Amino acid sequence: MKFIKGLSADMEDLLTENGRKTAIEFFEYVCWSIEHNLYETIKKRNTAPKHLPVSTVTLSQDKRGGDVVIVTDCANDNRQLKDMIDRFREVLKYNSRIVNIAEYPFQGGCLGCFNCAAAGKCIYKDGFDDFLRNNIQTADAIVYAFSIKDHSMGYIFKMYDDRQFCNGHRPVTMGKPTGYLISGNYPSETNLQMVIEGRSEVGGNFLAGAACDEINPDEEIDRLAARLEYVISQNYTQPRNFYGVGGMKIFRDLIWLMRGMMKADHQFYKKHGLYDFPQKKRLTALKMYLVGALISSPKLKAKIGNKLNEGMIAPYRKVLEKY
Repeated sequence: MKFIKGLSADMEDLLTENGRKTAIEFFEYVCWSIEHNLYETIKKRNTAPKHLPVSTVTLSQDKRGGDVVIVTDCANDNRQLKDMIDRFREVLKYNSRIVNIAEYPFQGGCLGCFNCAAAGKCIYKDGFDDFLRNNIQTADAIVYAFSIKDHSMGYIFKMYDDRQFCNGHRPVTMGKPTGYLISGNYPSETNLQMVIEGRSEVGGNFLAGAACDEINPDEEIDRLAARLEYVISQNYTQPRNFYGVGGMKIFRDLIWLMRGMMKADHQFYKKHGLYDFPQKKRLTALKMYLVGALISSPKLKAKIGNKLNEGMIAPYRKVLEKY
């Protein structure tokens, strides 16, 4: 059975304008996926040829503008990864560029000095914080390309990720889609799969796919390109799943406690409404106390009957009647 990832919706989403908008946009994405035969791939290795030369496929000649940045540590002799990048750039209908972080003159890894916590500026003088903000985070979409090393993205990407702490705990690229081009046995790397999904979810990024050269690489690269094109053109986002919601709650509580030191993070969280503490919904909490008292009494519960369920459904009936 072909499938795509579902919509992670909350019970009350249908009662809000944004929630209804999200549901409609998801249905449009479902229809588009069916029309273009795009679906999730079961992560199993196969013995098919790993590479189909780009010259044998129909390439995209009508570039639509835009800016997709490919962040990689690809070495000159890494032919397999380079071929994957080349094919992706050829079939993608948006302009793309490569940033090879292996060539960046890093002065060192993150020191954990917290100099950037207040000033938002890295203590190193190699200019990476400005380079990151001006050359990578400004793109319409970010695609990471790497070969698996030691069950991870490798030491260069580790330093790159650590140095991104100049942005603190702020999901500054939220809303931007992301994707991965991976050379190696990605199907067996369950921890790496979780990390990739988790970082996309917490960052508020639509994960357009992870194309791997172990699983029909040409088809997967084409699907990744097609999803990115759709998401960019439609400005499509999806609600976070468990990783995203749980991760942001952890960061929310952390920054609230450390707001005196993490000043840049604190201002960002206030500006974007990320301090969504449930205890602030005092009226809802009082209603729940009342409902709890009613259903705790057998006599009152018997008198109420199905009225409690009808009361819960009533707001949804009003919404559905409009459609």
